[in-house]
Amino acid sequence: MRIGWYINRLRSMGPAEVLHRLDEQRRRIVSRRRDDGWERYPSPQLHPVLRGLRDAALTATPVLRQAIAAAAQNTLCGQFSALGQTWPRRNRDQLFAPELWRFDPVTGELWPGPESHTFDIDFRHRGDRGDVKYVWEINRLQQLPPLAAHLLLAGDDQAGAAIEAAIDSWHSANPPFRGIGWASGIEVALRAISLIVTLDLVGDRLGAATRQRVGEILAASAYWLPRFPSRFSSANNHLVAELAGQYLISLVFGTESAAARNALLAEVHKQILADGAGAEQTPTYAAFTAELILLCAAAARQAGKPFPPAAEARLAAFADFVGWLPRKAIGFGDDDEGRVLTLGDEPGYVRSIAAAIHGLLGMPGNVPETDDFRSLFFGAPLGPAPAAYGLQTFTQGGLSVWRGEMNGRSVELTFDHGPLGYLSIAAHGHADALSLTLCIDGEPVLVDPGTWLYGSGGGWRDWFRSTPAHNTLNIEGKSQSIMTGAFNWSHKAVAALAQSERGQHWKLRARHDGYKGRFGVVHQRTVAQQADGILVTDQLLGGRRMAEIVFQLAAGLRASRDGTTVMVLRGDEPLLAVRFPDAAVDIRAGGDTPGQGGWVSPRFGARQPAERLAWHGQVGEDGIQIHLAAIAPSQR
Repeated sequence: MRIGWYINRLRSMGPAEVLHRLDEQRRRIVSRRRDDGWERYPSPQLHPVLRGLRDAALTATPVLRQAIAAAAQNTLCGQFSALGQTWPRRNRDQLFAPELWRFDPVTGELWPGPESHTFDIDFRHRGDRGDVKYVWEINRLQQLPPLAAHLLLAGDDQAGAAIEAAIDSWHSANPPFRGIGWASGIEVALRAISLIVTLDLVGDRLGAATRQRVGEILAASAYWLPRFPSRFSSANNHLVAELAGQYLISLVFGTESAAARNALLAEVHKQILADGAGAEQTPTYAAFTAELILLCAAAARQAGKPFPPAAEARLAAFADFVGWLPRKAIGFGDDDEGRVLTLGDEPGYVRSIAAAIHGLLGMPGNVPETDDFRSLFFGAPLGPAPAAYGLQTFTQGGLSVWRGEMNGRSVELTFDHGPLGYLSIAAHGHADALSLTLCIDGEPVLVDPGTWLYGSGGGWRDWFRSTPAHNTLNIEGKSQSIMTGAFNWSHKAVAALAQSERGQHWKLRARHDGYKGRFGVVHQRTVAQQADGILVTDQLLGGRRMAEIVFQLAAGLRASRDGTTVMVLRGDEPLLAVRFPDAAVDIRAGGDTPGQGGWVSPRFGARQPAERLAWHGQVGEDGIQIHLAAIAPSQR
């Protein structure tokens, strides 16, 4: 498996990246011999970064104070949950044992600790310890800012003692650069950001020894991040996190890294496209990227050197993009629930980031929830923005959204005609070209299947990002793009919007070439609004093939077939009628192996069986038509 991974990875690299990787390996060898030990990273003087944060925190609403207190109490009671898992509860008198930082909550196994250099730990190919995402999640120290806010607001000395215990334990158990906690730059950066925010909230209440340890962790991180950056095919959200970490650490050290700032500003325009969509083809990763940039923009303002208007405008464009997405079904592509500032489980994350952007920029927008932790950092929008209705196409991002009314129901539809993903490996994209999603009265009906797991997902990881799992056409169960690893693709389908007609009866037409090389055909899909619903026409240009057209239902819905029509119901209430050209429709949920039936992953690490409608038949240039119609609320 390792040899195959390296071969496929090399195929995604150009000559410059190959040379970079060779030099990176040389630097790794040198670091094994030279860079260990806290004594090499003395703490410099530490300066505030978010200077107005304390005053803002003291104005927190009662609801937000209660949410902060609840998050802090979870930590003080030895509870930690993330990525769909709950860690074993710890005793109050030993909240942060050294083993905590390398414990996997699924397998119960321990990852290597300080006895191992971080580059000697195989986290990509060893499956016996579990998915490395879990052990990395707790090492981000994102429990500390809520504890710090609680200490500031409630004066709870237990919170202060817990912060010191966590920092002292992590420092002792993770010397540079030993153990799993140093293995990835994004983890180093997010941990540094957690510590900086904690200092800004309650640094004066921490003991001198703890502050020194924070400074040493930050100094070691400042050395590590630019030495092993994510570049070339890896320069996605990881690079943004690393640059944000470098920039904020430089501010806490009393300087400003011009190199980190300039590189970060360049990434703003690469990773948030001109129309506001994310280049990685996943709204949640775009929100994560935007949150990192937003925190740096807030810090730059307080340092008296605000980011240029063009960078802030790009953030505003992303917030506007979010305003068009369906409120409860805004996910597609990968989502590993990455956050920068968080109180814990947060289903409204993407909309929270849009509200934070509008808050910092002083614009109307989506009003955040009353318990939104980010409102302390960025403020709230200047009132609500008008709701978006009609048809909107995001040309660079490759997504069209329609929001309107059908048969007395509110309907939100998305049509994906964008690229597979970002850069040569398209790490977080799914093979979902020409896929649809549909919400009725704000609730998901036809959905993207979700993510499930990363490193430990195996064949299920492949299923959840495959074409047959999405609401589009596939040929012989094959994906449009060809996977060559959990985060890599070789052949990538190229999709394009071919026609867009606005008006009362709008029409969208798009096509992709993912099947041209293997099957000699191009998939073209036309989505058109009619007086009584939406007509979906699928064609295979250049030939005729047996195909499958899929509609994945949300969990909790059921399907009832009557001849060529499938009725989708929530309980006993009919929501949607799907009329197929004939009765060759298979309806299945679940199954022991991928592809037997429908599955959805509502969050990372969780999956649920859900009914999947799959029509099978011959498709050619004449095309086949499927009609979607919302059912009026009173109709039975």
